[in-house]
Amino acid sequence: MSKRDLKKYLSELNKEQLQEQIIELYDKFVPVKTYYNFVFNPNENNLVKEAKLKISNEYFPIRGKKPKMRRSVAQKFIKQFILLGVDPFIISDLMLYNIEIAQTLSSEKEIKAELFYKSMLTSFSQAISFLIEKGILSDFQSRVVAIKNETLDQNWGNHYEFNAIVERFEY
Repeated sequence: MSKRDLKKYLSELNKEQLQEQIIELYDKFVPVKTYYNFVFNPNENNLVKEAKLKISNEYFPIRGKKPKMRRSVAQKFIKQFILLGVDPFIISDLMLYNIEIAQTLSSEKEIKAELFYKSMLTSFSQAISFLIEKGILSDFQSRVVAIKNETLDQNWGNHYEFNAIVERFEY
């Protein structure tokens, strides 16, 4: 169905029918519920706390299990925050937090999985692109440089690639 067809269909419904459809969407689909909850109560601080808790739980599980270290958990929150229109500073903070918490685990425990380092480089590259796109790189430059330096301090195999990304914007 095209947007035009949807508009035509919706214009044929009365107010009560529209309300019923929206309530049905709200009940059936979690993204719709999340959207409306955010629109009517945009408490970004609670969303960020929840996201950071779940991300840190990937690297430092509360229940003493082995860390899962899934990058996808952070990516899901980042994507959701972008769709909801959360402030770019908050999204950037979350992007960098994901890498920083992974580096904290890496400093405490040797990680042999090469995929871990590759995924952190991807996250770093995406964060830098987002910061540049939003024009807020200078606000986060110290954290970006600290992440790059930490890859060198921890002797990550791909620290040269982190360095190359940072060198592109350093003066």
